[in-house]
Amino acid sequence: MSTTPSPSPTAVPAPLPAEEPDAATLARAAEQSAVTVLTAATTHRLADVVPAPQQVQPDPTGDWVLPAGAVIVVSADPAALAVAEHLAELLRPATGYPLPVTDTAAHSLPVADAAGPGPVGGIALVLDEAADLGAEGYRLDVAPDGVRLTAVTATGLFYGVQTLRQLLPAAIESPTPVTEHWALPGGTITDAPRFPYRGAMLDVARHFFAVEDVLRVIDHLARYKLNHLHLHLTDDQGWRIAVDSWPRLTTVGGATEVGGGPGGHYTKTDYARIVSYATARHITVVPEIDLPGHTNAALVAYPELAPDKIAPPPYTGTEVGFSYVDPADERTYDFIADVLGEVAALTPGPWLHIGGDEAFKVTGEVYTGFVERVQRIVADLGKTVVGWHQLAPAAHLDGRVLQWWGTTGTDPTTAEAVRQGARLILSPGNHAYLDMKYAPDTPIGHDWAGLIDVRKAYDWDPGTHVAGVPPEAVLGVEAPLWTESVTSLADIEFLLLPRLPAIAELGWSTRATHDWADFRDRLAGQGPRWATAGITFHHAPDIPWATTATIPTQRDTPQTDIPQTDTAAH
Repeated sequence: MSTTPSPSPTAVPAPLPAEEPDAATLARAAEQSAVTVLTAATTHRLADVVPAPQQVQPDPTGDWVLPAGAVIVVSADPAALAVAEHLAELLRPATGYPLPVTDTAAHSLPVADAAGPGPVGGIALVLDEAADLGAEGYRLDVAPDGVRLTAVTATGLFYGVQTLRQLLPAAIESPTPVTEHWALPGGTITDAPRFPYRGAMLDVARHFFAVEDVLRVIDHLARYKLNHLHLHLTDDQGWRIAVDSWPRLTTVGGATEVGGGPGGHYTKTDYARIVSYATARHITVVPEIDLPGHTNAALVAYPELAPDKIAPPPYTGTEVGFSYVDPADERTYDFIADVLGEVAALTPGPWLHIGGDEAFKVTGEVYTGFVERVQRIVADLGKTVVGWHQLAPAAHLDGRVLQWWGTTGTDPTTAEAVRQGARLILSPGNHAYLDMKYAPDTPIGHDWAGLIDVRKAYDWDPGTHVAGVPPEAVLGVEAPLWTESVTSLADIEFLLLPRLPAIAELGWSTRATHDWADFRDRLAGQGPRWATAGITFHHAPDIPWATTATIPTQRDTPQTDIPQTDTAAH
């Protein structure tokens, strides 16, 4: 699994110039120019959404154009009002429209009945407890006289807003006002997710990433209706979360990273900011404290936790499996209870991830005994334990979740744990690990699980992937991004996109909608949105990106044609 850090991905026009700009330079240029790339202008269809909606009923005569004086009317509920404000914040920069938000109690315009859109000329976000849509589902109705988005919960409204956003022209992602025909295709979308858990993991332990970078990743997850962010907070190379009762974990253990960089950590205020930002986007943060292995940074800070009670040197390499806390010392369990207790108190979500993989020096009954004790600590904190599938041999604890990262689809030990009551999050290393290279010449990433192009990320079924595990035991999917070779936000985006939407579609969309050719065409339409928003991404050759590009017309500025530019080429 280990590699030495490689150069960052670069982004260049074709043909390649003599000297390639690095990814960070490219990202800045993209943000400054808000370039719309890769697809020629086409008529947008109601079905051109990622992830694929459950049901789409187009109405060719029902297109709606956003007027400058449009009002967003929303049910008088604080959570629904927050979603309406989020919609307004998404639409205001590019349109330049004021888009005031008001609740139905205060607004004088009529809202149409449940069968139609409304308010007249505007957008209505309606909570309807009687709607048969489920906790995360929504219905979007578009007609010439207005748009109506209906859901049972604010979460459903939020996901409907992400769909509405994608149905507008790509220029809606511009950070400054542009001249555009802001039209939505007419018809009705009725939608709900296949799996309740849809997530991605960001490893901030091998390389540390600032709060702002994590918030940007959260935005990428929200765009594609992912609802969990798993943060890998601790490893051999660094400890990234403040723990008041063990302060040297961050002051000493957080001061390193792969390659010898300065490391860093999140204060409790930093972590609360991440959690709050995610919560506002209906995303649950899943913190991971990796145990009993992957603990060198903790042992440097507190050698009393080491089996020999001697502090090891700080580690800045990428090997695994050599470190572990002493499973025979009661002080170890005091440490674990303190750390998990403080992290649990900061985390409103139900999950605590305890890692558990690659503890090569803790085996057999010692390992399972350790896991069983830590599982009980988690349960006593009122949380549900999540761990890598190596936890499977330990005795089952009610509710526990195993995150499966195998590569063969055959795992009798995990299948037996499922028969005992465990549920699975699917993260197969050869399909969902987004730190794998796209191709042999990808400048960063690994290849121990094979190469993962976009089709490889898309062409598998979480419901049937592991032999002996029934679909009802699958909680969902997660796309991990390990960061041994990832050093910047541009690197993160290069590896996430365009594969993250593939995993998101597997988690959200029904199996009946799974079609590579259709997905590839819908995914191609995301390129102009990413480029307009200044997001770095890999110009994957298996996606039919178009050959021309234009800069959206700035207000009072002539439109300019430019050559095609790849926001992150190989």
